[in-house]
Amino acid sequence: MDMSSKTKRITTVSVLCAITYVVMAAGRVPVVLFLKYDPSDVIVTLGGLIWGPMTACVVSVTVAVVEMMTVSDTGFTGCIMNIVQTLSFACTAALIYRKKHTLSGAVAGLAAGCMTSVIVMTLWNYLVTPIYMGYPREAVAELLLPVFLPFNLLKGGLNASLTFLLYKPVVRALRKSGHVPAPEKETQQRHAGLRIFAALLLVTCILLILSLNEII
Repeated sequence: MDMSSKTKRITTVSVLCAITYVVMAAGRVPVVLFLKYDPSDVIVTLGGLIWGPMTACVVSVTVAVVEMMTVSDTGFTGCIMNIVQTLSFACTAALIYRKKHTLSGAVAGLAAGCMTSVIVMTLWNYLVTPIYMGYPREAVAELLLPVFLPFNLLKGGLNASLTFLLYKPVVRALRKSGHVPAPEKETQQRHAGLRIFAALLLVTCILLILSLNEII
């Protein structure tokens, strides 16, 4: 990798980190109890799908550390939880998409990322949440199925649908600006049905959040 490529990669990662941090800090939406959703994982996942899983890893760790030092009140344990959660979704999706760089690979990656994140975070909620939240483990265990599992499913659905809907427009914009090279052979893939499904999933998740907050 020449100096120009290294500079461009460093600049790209820095911009992704900045955008992810702003989205994390400004986009938090209460869902249930102390659990909040922010779409920063979508930015990390887009970076992973476009530039590879290592980019997702670097952005995730960097933003989590900066968050810990600025706006978070959960300390080092919360920082690790954030990293694990983001990587379980973003890196899983990016790794599968890297192996199979097609529409079906993207769908499979996002679905696998969603399921991996749900399983990993349900386990980590049981093991780690009592440590940094100060709750008895028995109390956390009682919340796993009625609260943590639905929340993680809701978060996974939002992340997957938003990432799928934003990927193509973001890639097109990056190609026009010269930040992503155009493919040697452009393939037209029809995926209107998948876009409709992703949009419906997104709307459903948003309606669930609004109803949980008694807005509708």
